[in-house]
Amino acid sequence: MSREVVGLLLFALAGFLAGGAFSLWKKSRGMAVTIGAAAVLAAGGAVLWLSS
Repeated sequence: MSREVVGLLLFALAGFLAGGAFSLWKKSRGMAVTIGAAAVLAAGGAVLWLSS
């Protein structure tokens, strides 16, 4: 699997997690913050993966 595909999959995961955090915001803010943090980590990992 190429490096670009892995970076794209990490960005897709970050978007999926960000959407989940957005939809959970009114129901459970603690879980939404946790999932949002995971989205930020996935996006940061994608940027680092693609820049190296």
